Amino acid sequence: MKFLIPLSKCLLSAFLMLSLIPTIGFSVDKLPPEKAGEISTPVGKIAFIREGNIWAYDANGSNADMICEATNADGRLSWSPDGKKIAFTRSGQVDLKGPDPNVGGRHKVYDIFIAWVDSAYHNNRMWWTRISEDLGSRDPEWSADGSKIYYTKDMNANLVNAFTPNYQICSINPEGGDFDILRKDWQNFADDFLLSPTVCKDGKIAGVTINKLKPIGMVTTTLDKIMLPIDSIRAQGTRNYKMMAPAFSPDGKWLAYINNDLNDGGLYITTPDFKEKYLVFRPPVGNIYLHTVPPSFSPDSKWLTFSTTDGSIWICDITGSGARRLSGPGLDKFPAWSK
Repeated sequence: MKFLIPLSKCLLSAFLMLSLIPTIGFSVDKLPPEKAGEISTPVGKIAFIREGNIWAYDANGSNADMICEATNADGRLSWSPDGKKIAFTRSGQVDLKGPDPNVGGRHKVYDIFIAWVDSAYHNNRMWWTRISEDLGSRDPEWSADGSKIYYTKDMNANLVNAFTPNYQICSINPEGGDFDILRKDWQNFADDFLLSPTVCKDGKIAGVTINKLKPIGMVTTTLDKIMLPIDSIRAQGTRNYKMMAPAFSPDGKWLAYINNDLNDGGLYITTPDFKEKYLVFRPPVGNIYLHTVPPSFSPDSKWLTFSTTDGSIWICDITGSGARRLSGPGLDKFPAWSK
């Protein structure tokens, strides 16, 4: 009996196995200030995960407060457009010991929940609502109009003897209704799937394609053309090799992403057509890396927040200036800026 392989483990081995795939050479210039426009002091709230709970502080790192005492929050966070709720993932684990020593294994399971910010301000941090119950839903992102949450769903997550995952991009409303599978990759009889969706207000969608559980690179299309042929998905992912964890800016002008190349790693922004690419941030020298979770833009699209593997939350403007650590080193990760 075989079991699902967690994607996080696949990411580590895939970079070496795919190292012979050719990449497109880009400069690593930073965005010129005149092209970025005026950049003001960052405002709003930044939510993040600390020891499995959801916290938030002001954009300068002050006034930290726990929002939700979930204990097992894991992965991407996303604010509702009105700033009153936060979509998040809670993770668990399937652990099976079969009758034969060679049968059994473990894998993580997930579902999506909503934390209510007002409840925390009234000292009720144990309140949340669950909007998925399939044990395979993760990576939520709220739509710009607040009517939907886009996410990744593993259709096989609740099967302890599943041979491989079956990842699909889906949407659901904030009450847990109107479930829709947007990309139906199982119909292609291939080993290619899209993960980690981010959707722009004009209908553009970006995600990361994997093949046989090996992450390839970023793919963009539109919601009305989301069933892009597999050949096009593969070609685009290969061109955008190692461009992971995408996130659209609120104004739709930029796609932020994490480059996982050990020699060229960092936080970048690109135009949705990939014609321009700029370096925003590289981690400090040392055994510190960027978490491969989508970064998050400020409401004015001029700043980004992200986390590093030493448990720190950072912000930096899109020109690569003003980088500063808001918290850590410690236990903080996966920040999301309020809208």
